Amino acid sequence: MTSEDTRPAPPRPALPELLIGLGMLACAAAVLWQTWAIPVSPMYSKVGPTVFPYMTATGLAVLAAMLIGAAARGGWQPDEEKETPTDWKALVFVAAGLVANVVLIQPLGFTGASVVMFVLVCFGFGSRHPLRDALMALVLALAAYFGFARALGVNIGAGLIENVLNSGIDSIIGG
Repeated sequence: MTSEDTRPAPPRPALPELLIGLGMLACAAAVLWQTWAIPVSPMYSKVGPTVFPYMTATGLAVLAAMLIGAAARGGWQPDEEKETPTDWKALVFVAAGLVANVVLIQPLGFTGASVVMFVLVCFGFGSRHPLRDALMALVLALAAYFGFARALGVNIGAGLIENVLNSGIDSIIGG
């Protein structure tokens, strides 16, 4: 028996993990491409509107490279996880939540669409308490909405809930 026969076989690249890494690399490229399209005034010195998008693109690219490297060495999933069958029902509920958010954000606004998405994703992850999930989602979505709309002045999609609350707040503070 030669020494070559006693060495373990090199790990095979893990295709699903490789695809995730490549997808993340594509996202980094998209962020970089869109960051190049941001107009920058010469009045900005070193810190301008592109600093955080460039940092995000760099972070995504580094993480993608790490994922691709791990996939080339056989993947990051332990063997017992690789043997676990995919829960297609859960995957469908999570995907339905994401699709619902995209479809409902225009008619319902950010908060309504976020609540629907949150409840569907929670159900996909095994929660069987939709009322509790909806209340938690409402609190989180309103905090996010008012953080962006009131604190930062960024419109992320006001709907009926946000318009009623904005009117109430404006009447209270006299704005």
